[in-house]
This record gives sequence, structure tokens and C-alpha cells, in this order.
Amino acid sequence: MNLEWMAWTLPTAMFFITIALILISMTIWELVSPTVARKGFLPLSTTRGDRLFIGLLSNAFINLAWLGLTDMTVWISFVIGIVWMIVLMRWG
Repeated sequence: MNLEWMAWTLPTAMFFITIALILISMTIWELVSPTVARKGFLPLSTTRGDRLFIGLLSNAFINLAWLGLTDMTVWISFVIGIVWMIVLMRWG
């Protein structure tokens, strides 16, 4: 039986390790300091976890749009995504 395995490159491994560390950190933060829903610039009341989920999902769309619409390096979309995540987590 021939099984195909995913090719784990360093960037792929770093991506999934980073997501795992973010989730672990957010869980610990929630246990230490429970969150309260608040209203920021988003049109709904959100908790830290909600903003994290919205940020990760929107970052995926930012990167897909970047790859599909431009020929520029992907690192620019990475920086845009980090800035967007900081803004969303702080003021969203």
C-alpha cells in the first residue's frame, strides 16, 4: 500500500507550530484573565477568541487575494497580515 504524505517544509511546519502556540497562549490567557465581550470597530461584540478567529480567517483571505492578484513577494502580505492582526486584536 502506497500512502502519500504531506511534504513538511520548514515554512509549513513554522506556520502550524505558530498557530498551535497562539492557541495555547490564548487558552492560558483566558484561564488567567477571563474575557469580556466588547464592541470595537467591528459591527458586533467580540471576545479575544472571536477576534483571533476573525483575524486568522481574514489573514487567510488576505494571503489568497495577494497570491491571486499580484506578482509581488508573499512577504509583503505577511507583513500586512501581522499589522491587520495587531489592529484587530487591539481595537476590533
